[in-house]
Amino acid sequence: MPDPRPTDPLHDELLALALEAADRAATLLRDGRPADLGVAATKTSPIDVVTEMDIASEKLITDVIGEHRPTDGFLGEEGAGSTGTSGVRWVIDPVDGTVNYLYGLPSWAVSIAAEQDGETVVGVVAAPMRGETFQAVRGRGAHLNGEPLRHRPAPPLSQALIGTGFGYLTERRAAQAEVVRTLLPQVRDIRRGGSAAIDLCDVACGRLDGYYERGLNPWDLAAGVLIASEAGALTGGRPGRPASHELTVAASPGVFAVLQPLLDDLGAWHD
Repeated sequence: MPDPRPTDPLHDELLALALEAADRAATLLRDGRPADLGVAATKTSPIDVVTEMDIASEKLITDVIGEHRPTDGFLGEEGAGSTGTSGVRWVIDPVDGTVNYLYGLPSWAVSIAAEQDGETVVGVVAAPMRGETFQAVRGRGAHLNGEPLRHRPAPPLSQALIGTGFGYLTERRAAQAEVVRTLLPQVRDIRRGGSAAIDLCDVACGRLDGYYERGLNPWDLAAGVLIASEAGALTGGRPGRPASHELTVAASPGVFAVLQPLLDDLGAWHD
């Protein structure tokens, strides 16, 4: 049955371009990974790494998009940054889950979001080692490899599988460990996959009941939050606030209603 929701030609164009760029970057990363891949640079700490492939992936993505839309802006993890003049800005994580990628673990992805006048309208997360591409357009639902997505029905918190992640600064890790120590006995279990974009998509497709993390940057969360919300999950930060660097929470509505205030009480939003 055709989707009855209205389409926007610009959003269709942005989605097609995001899918093309993500696919090309994912192919580069999967097929071009050197056997002796090493650390090219570090960021917030000596264990927060960048590889040569992160840099190559971001350049490929910005080149592909820039060729078609030269007046758009960019915000990329590895330094791409321009304001543009079109009202559209691309928010890019060329390898979300770089440590996984460095070690040869499969949980990494290319994440591309398009903002229009400050609002995220398109999101694509390509996870090539899983053979999966997630996509969403604001107001038109989320899809995995072309099939509609829906979050998992909410269980009681005690039966919920919750994903999370940890920062790379020692003080932040210590605070996050304390949150996990208190939260773990109250849920079914906790998973730490190593890619925020994939974790958010796993909420969207029902592989996780919920997910939270402090310290995410716009490129970590932009596409994944849209995909999760378009799959019917609730997303946010502290109560009454949007997902942000301070705190990002995504969950099926029943789990979100309990998890978000609990995380707030546990201080998951500060170090």
